[in-house]
Amino acid sequence: MERIVFLERRTIAAKFRRPSFDHEWIEFGESLQDQVVDRLLGATIAISNKLALREPELSKLPALKLIAIAATGADNIDLNYCREHDIAVANTRGYAVNSVPEHVLMMILALRRNLLAYRADVQNGLWQKSNQFCLLTHELHDINGSTLGIIGFGSIGKAMARLGESLGMRVLIAEHKHAAECREGRTSFEDVLRQSDVVSLHCPLTHETRDLFRRKEFEMMKPGALLINTARGALVDDAALIEALQNGSIAGAGYDALREEPPRQGSPLLDLNLPNFIVTPHVAWASNEAVQALADQVIDNIEAFIAGTPRNLLT
Repeated sequence: MERIVFLERRTIAAKFRRPSFDHEWIEFGESLQDQVVDRLLGATIAISNKLALREPELSKLPALKLIAIAATGADNIDLNYCREHDIAVANTRGYAVNSVPEHVLMMILALRRNLLAYRADVQNGLWQKSNQFCLLTHELHDINGSTLGIIGFGSIGKAMARLGESLGMRVLIAEHKHAAECREGRTSFEDVLRQSDVVSLHCPLTHETRDLFRRKEFEMMKPGALLINTARGALVDDAALIEALQNGSIAGAGYDALREEPPRQGSPLLDLNLPNFIVTPHVAWASNEAVQALADQVIDNIEAFIAGTPRNLLT
């Protein structure tokens, strides 16, 4: 009989059906990092979200056969250790192909139309004192006819491209940074930065993509461009972003991820009080529809593994 332990049940606000095979199901609302080993002792299948499962933990869990990630990103899992010790890792894919692009669109619209700045003006009484029927204190830009650069072309990146095209945006798909040549349909990383009015990040966090954006990358962008990051906070150097926003190297940014989550010790990005910078608490993925699709896929992955037809494997 399989023993399934769900370490972070409350991070997924959806119904989880029980797998169709004989099993014991144990779930914890939340788990602290130092509780991981004790709670997974004897487990053959772990369901996790953001807790770290690396060699110090995994080496003490000899019964573990499968880690079912209730997320797409696997930067918190020691994949090399899992490969070397025959621990399968399956992630969930494509569940947020509507939710994340719609969140990106929300941020683009808010920033291109200076929504926060206009809201503050109304709250501060500027419209009430205006000499004309409207208050034009900030620039307003259409997204139709603008250029959208997409970095990371998985399922969400592809969905973002379709959404951008449906709104009349010119879409550029970035080739990998430092690539010797561009694949068909791709544009060099540097040219995407130079040409785009909006750059949207949809790539995983890896050794190669950590701090993908530093001061040099911001200096390549248009002064009127936006950076939208709904992927991972560590893709961008925080200090470089703050500098770019404060000196006008870019026009604004929308963030749904920080380097440390939750930011219990704070974050320099949370100290910014700028009308052209929006932070949301890592919720782009979490529409009701997307979360239920994720929960269903987690169980699908587990059932497929036990049936001998594994899917969505990373190891």
